[in-house]
Formats: sequence, C-alpha cells, structure tokens
Amino acid sequence: MNQQVISTAATVPSWPVVGTLAERELVRFFRQRNRVFGALGQPIIFWLLFGAGLGTKDLDYAHFFPGTLVMILLFTAIFATISIIEDRREGFLQGVLVAPVPRWAMMLGKVLGGAAIAMLQAVVFVFLGWLSEKIGWGNIIDPTPVGLVAAVGLMFVISIALTALGFVIAWRMDSTQGFHAIMSVFLLPMWLLSGAFFPMDVPGWLGWIIRINPLTYGVAGLRHYLQNGVTEAAALPSLAVCWAVSLAFAAVMLFAAWRIAGTRSTADLL
Repeated sequence: MNQQVISTAATVPSWPVVGTLAERELVRFFRQRNRVFGALGQPIIFWLLFGAGLGTKDLDYAHFFPGTLVMILLFTAIFATISIIEDRREGFLQGVLVAPVPRWAMMLGKVLGGAAIAMLQAVVFVFLGWLSEKIGWGNIIDPTPVGLVAAVGLMFVISIALTALGFVIAWRMDSTQGFHAIMSVFLLPMWLLSGAFFPMDVPGWLGWIIRINPLTYGVAGLRHYLQNGVTEAAALPSLAVCWAVSLAFAAVMLFAAWRIAGTRSTADLL
C-alpha cells in the first residue's frame, strides 16, 4: 500500500498543481468585490493623498514614490497569505497536504498567486505615477522603456520575496489576530527602515539597520529605474547590488517557505 502511494505521488505532475493553486488565489480575489475595490482604491488614495498633500507643502513627491510602491507590494503580498489561515480552518489546506504532490508545489502556488495580486496593485500605482505628469503634479517618474520593464521585473522579485515571507509567518499562525500583531511589530518597521523615508546614509545604528534591511535595496532599485537614476543616485547602491540582494532575499524566503511547509504545527490539528 505504501509503495502504491509513493508510486502515485511520483506520477502526479507538480507544475499543474502550482498553476491551479495560483489561479485559485486569483479567482478568490476577483470574486470578493470588497478586495477588488480595496486593491484598486488603495493606489488611488495614496496617489491623491501624496500628490495633493505633498504638493501643497512643496515637498518632493518623487522621493516618496518608490517607498510607497514597495509599501503597496508589502502589505498586499503579506495580506494575501492570510488565506493560509483561512484554508486551514476550512479544511482545504489539510486536503492539499495529504494529496500526492510535493509540498513545494503547494507553497509555490500560494506564493505566485499572492505575488500576482500584489503586482496588480503596484502596476496600477505606477500608471498613476506616470499620469501625474499629465495632470500637472510634476515629473513623478521618468523611466526609459527598458527601465520600466526592468522595474516591473524587480517589483515581481520583491513581491515573491514578501509573499514567501508572509507564508512563513502565516504557516504557524492559527488566528488572523496574531498575524496582524506580527505584521505591525515586525513588517511595518521593516518598511519604514527601507529608505522609503530615511536616506541610506543616516549615521549611527539606524543607518546600519537600513543597510542590512533587504527591502532597502528593492526601494533603491526602483528609485534608479523609475526616476531614471537622477534622484539621490550618488547615495544609492548600484543596480547590481540591488538585484543581487533582492534575488537573494527572494531565494532565502522561498527556501524558508519550502522548509516550513514540510513541518507540522499545532495549527494543523485545527
């Protein structure tokens, strides 16, 4: 019997499982109209608040744009992984775990689905940044066509890393309240200390935290691409460093998500 189960597991293709689980995340998202409204409304609200509010104070909206873009990726990707807690409560996750498919396929499907939702909001916000120039709010972003494509690629890497991080956090959670508590204590400071507001050359211990924060290099890379290397380029790490750190961050988080998906938690007994 055990040999039959092992043989069946070996014959089940993994990539269709990845695609199906990713598609399920997107279908669930689009069927929940409140989530769709929030996904489209959040970038518009940030665009209006930052553009109109900072414009009245003669502040540089362009400086805050990449950080706001990463914030959208962060919170959307992390919130998407709350579905892990919901799937466990509904029994769907247990059904997937006992299916004859590898754990990495389940993990990757959930991560890709959450990252796609995050990318949807981020692309809307980038479009609104380009639209700002057309309505007279200044030259918020000034990417070249190649730079814009590269920025979208970097955004995808960041969203994968953050969704995998959310997967790691959510896997051992049995309540959404605990998930929100971890997010407010850990993830919000991670974003604040990513160069979104403070420059990287801040002296003292705060500067060291900013430098070792992997999200810092995602913000810096987007600032290079979307502002065409003009704004504070001298104080930013090179694009090669930004890509290397972002890719390493995504790889480490995917590995951690794969490892933790292979472990049991007390929440699995629910």
